[in-house]
Amino acid sequence: MSNDFRRITPEEALKKLKEEGQGRLKIYIGYAPGVGKTYAMLNDANSRIEKGEDIVIGYLESHQRKETEAQIGKLQIIPRKKVEYNGVVMDEMDTDAIIARRPKIALIDELAHTNVPGSKNNKRYEDVEEILNHGIDVVSTLNIQHLESLNDVVKQITGITVRETIPDKIIEDADEVLVIDITPTALQNRLEGGHIYKYENVPRALKNFFRMGNLNALREIALRQTAEGVDEELEEYRKEHGIKELWNVMERVMVCISSSPSSKKLIRRGARIARRFKCEWTVVYIESTRMFMPKMTEKDIQRLESHLKLARQLGAEIVKLTGKSVSRELANLATEKHITQIIIGHSTRTKWQTILRGSTVTKLLRITRDIEVHVIPNDLY
Repeated sequence: MSNDFRRITPEEALKKLKEEGQGRLKIYIGYAPGVGKTYAMLNDANSRIEKGEDIVIGYLESHQRKETEAQIGKLQIIPRKKVEYNGVVMDEMDTDAIIARRPKIALIDELAHTNVPGSKNNKRYEDVEEILNHGIDVVSTLNIQHLESLNDVVKQITGITVRETIPDKIIEDADEVLVIDITPTALQNRLEGGHIYKYENVPRALKNFFRMGNLNALREIALRQTAEGVDEELEEYRKEHGIKELWNVMERVMVCISSSPSSKKLIRRGARIARRFKCEWTVVYIESTRMFMPKMTEKDIQRLESHLKLARQLGAEIVKLTGKSVSRELANLATEKHITQIIIGHSTRTKWQTILRGSTVTKLLRITRDIEVHVIPNDLY
């Protein structure tokens, strides 16, 4: 039977049914207020509505920014519903009205928003999930500091505890995530120009959340988060299509060490490369279980612990493994971690040891053809 007419599995049928009945979620993500997420979302929607697509604004928070409000254009706005809480009437998104209207796409600003107590759902992302379940596509906005897993990191950087967070799974399951990025200097200029907050609030903002150090750190987190997502999508695509070659959108460095005194320079070399690429890096030590392998002396053990301490201080992930073939264990770990560059010292085996057991470096070069291998000569030490 031709592959074009093969019977799909129950799992594939369920996945297809879910995809056909579920709306698609697109998220514009930024590293701070004012980078232009809502502006970009509206601008794109107006371009698409000119082509005849059915798009409505389910919820918009313009913060009275004239540039943003000017982008509403011809987009229909679904009226908000009134919710009373403690004697005060407040506006909230009308989820039921959006579902009843059944547009092709609903624009819903500020995904991490917490609804007024007594609302149907506690969080806006739960409203969005309900809308998606009715087959309506949703386009939303989010700042990176609202991801639950980054809560402690953001507090450490900014000194501010973010109260409104969403589960990381919302981002992971989104069909498309688009980073809206401008330089921290440009963002501060926008702030000083009164395009984000009122002029009287600008000096305080610049001294607090909008400090240059904060913005640079948050921007890097946002870009890394998205790059990791792209890498995961590529990995899934490779598996689905049986592609064995490595496709990496991020550099990842692995340093292979032993108890040799030369290992510290390998670690420092790895740290410099990782810093240059602003990437993850791993320091790995393999304990060989090969027969007749000489045991480590107390001095060897102390030296190795000293190497690992240095690696931790420089920010590496430490991995200790055991195995009969050092080269095979290194290659397996490199594949598992999507390593793009390996740093290893030149073989210290004698001529007879190389004849009897082979060279770890030579074997590694043979089985890791898609990875750059940096062999550091002993004469550099």
